[in-house]
Amino acid sequence: MTNETVEKETASQVKRGIMTGKLDLIFCIVQRGRADKIIKKALKAGAGGATTWFARGSGIREKLGLLGIAISPEKEVIMVVTPPELTENVFAAIVSAGKLDVPGQGLAFVTEIKQLAGIFGGPDAIEEEDTPEHKT
Repeated sequence: MTNETVEKETASQVKRGIMTGKLDLIFCIVQRGRADKIIKKALKAGAGGATTWFARGSGIREKLGLLGIAISPEKEVIMVVTPPELTENVFAAIVSAGKLDVPGQGLAFVTEIKQLAGIFGGPDAIEEEDTPEHKT
């Protein structure tokens, strides 16, 4: 395959919302009610967006260490997709905003994405015939 063929194929895939290559996925799990502040800091650090949902944690420990602090099972999960060049800054902003360096505040981790479907280059990338018609 020539470089030109690869470039055309890649452009076609991006137009259809399929991306291949290196992207990172940052996951963050925190106590319910704390996600909004973390998302705002992630966006300020360069993230293009975030997805959040509610979850319920479970495990063998109901209390944290010797302090006897009860940990609520109600959680919020935050998911942020970033290009590698932004990952470090966005991750640092998430850790700082969530105070994740303090035990019991939550956790965050980064994993590599090899393929991703559903992301597009913004509203201008959607062709007229690809948008659904809304009938009233």
